[in-house]
Amino acid sequence: MSSKTDTEVIIGGKVYTLAGYESEEYLQKVASYVNNKINEYSRSEGFLRQPLDIQNTLLQLNLADDYMKAKRQIELLEEELHGKEKEVYDLKHELISTQMKLEAAEKRAAESNQTNQKGNAANDAGGVNPGSGNATDGNNYHYNKYNKSNNRK
Repeated sequence: MSSKTDTEVIIGGKVYTLAGYESEEYLQKVASYVNNKINEYSRSEGFLRQPLDIQNTLLQLNLADDYMKAKRQIELLEEELHGKEKEVYDLKHELISTQMKLEAAEKRAAESNQTNQKGNAANDAGGVNPGSGNATDGNNYHYNKYNKSNNRK
């Protein structure tokens, strides 16, 4: 835990000593924010016509409003971030699934190429090329010859 910090700040023209575990720079930044809000509302004649206690309450309400809006913005950004994280997660899974399908297709293609190469080698040696319909074995030759001789009669 960091050490406690005491620092003097000016808010609304008065000097205050703030103490906390935040840095002096942070405490000065908070005081500056409050001063900017005081200056912003002090430019309004309607605000200045109000009693001091009403002015302080209005200022507190506006500071609380700023806080609540900032908090809501954080919630919206966190929801958006969660949605983006889910989208990335889904895309990663889709990518993995697609890679697996690609690998399976490549494996089938490689197996098919090996089968075709074996068939081509057998065809080059005078055998049958499976599935080609171009049979060159003796049985089909005789069958074709037989059909031709029957047609002549």
